Amino acid sequence: MEGAGALSAVAAAWLPDVEVLTERLVTAVFTDNPEWTDYRRVPPEDLRDGCRQYLGRVLELVADRQPGDADDDPVAGRIGRHRAEQGVPLEVMLRTFRLGGRVVWEALLERAAPVDVAALGAAATTMWTVVDGLSSALSTSYRRAEAEQLRRDDQRRHALLEEVVAGGTTGQRVADQLDLPLDGGYLVVVADLDPDGTAALPSPQTALAALGLRSVWHVRTDTLVGLVPTEGHDPRFVHGRLRSLARGRAAVAPTAHGLAGVATAHRLAVLALGAVPRGTAGVVSVDDRYPEALLLRSPELTRRIVETWLGPVLRLAPRERDVLLETLTAWLEADRSAGVAAEHLYCHRNTVLNRLHRVTELTGRPLTGRQAFVELSLALSALTLPAEVLGR
Repeated sequence: MEGAGALSAVAAAWLPDVEVLTERLVTAVFTDNPEWTDYRRVPPEDLRDGCRQYLGRVLELVADRQPGDADDDPVAGRIGRHRAEQGVPLEVMLRTFRLGGRVVWEALLERAAPVDVAALGAAATTMWTVVDGLSSALSTSYRRAEAEQLRRDDQRRHALLEEVVAGGTTGQRVADQLDLPLDGGYLVVVADLDPDGTAALPSPQTALAALGLRSVWHVRTDTLVGLVPTEGHDPRFVHGRLRSLARGRAAVAPTAHGLAGVATAHRLAVLALGAVPRGTAGVVSVDDRYPEALLLRSPELTRRIVETWLGPVLRLAPRERDVLLETLTAWLEADRSAGVAAEHLYCHRNTVLNRLHRVTELTGRPLTGRQAFVELSLALSALTLPAEVLGR
């Protein structure tokens, strides 16, 4: 054998007997460090076929029967994609390719005539250049297939999360695929998401994981949605951790009904988020925004109640308008006590009464009774909502 030329001739002679080499490689896979070559996910005939294809391709390239670039080889690429889809680790495949290279090299030496050291070195260089190129092609194809699979898995995961958030099927299958509990308490989180992808809650999954809390997050059109199984933690504890992350608007809503309750909690969290003016930063809970949430459910009714109870006041000059609104708020917060409201406003009790009388004159509605208390409170709460809700 004289170097690479003689090696090519011996490789060509082995091509009809590739099945012999296949048997050797398959045997080596299961006997030579079998813990390194775990093919439990691959059917035996599938493994044998892959070994046959690989060994045949090595022999073809060494024999120069089918010239080509081993670094971009279609056979190695096909094997890499297939094994990636089967979940065989890349390092296992690379070890198998090296084992196959050894099998071919030993087979070539079996049929080769005696050679000097220099010729043997040249032949070895040719042989292992082919193996390295095929390994490179395998790695490239494997990683591409792995990336595609991750994208598909991510798309499937997001589709399942969308189904849960939208109120679709939430059985054990969905829970298992999302690695979430089917039952138990959840905190559903909704946070603003800017067009550039910047979220009002940066890296929430990492922050919660540091506390031993698992969570999954789902990007929708303009919001980031999080599902946090409370798993024995107080929802207020989770809420507090999220509050420390806030760089914009976010809201939470709890549910004790497992995944089946997530859709309702999501709708409530969206309502709570809508109660927070844009441009502010913080995490509010729907439990602290019941009046605003109710008002947001019916913008038309909200505008009507504001006009009925506060319309004439809102049309006053700013100075008088603000004084009357401040007085009404202080009076309601003081449980309709003019004396307590006066202390808060640093004025005389009669001043408070005169201002309340002025409101009654403007609106034509008495401020007494439970209904007036409820409706006036809702009207004042509506003024804290974003301007677009009231059409302002």
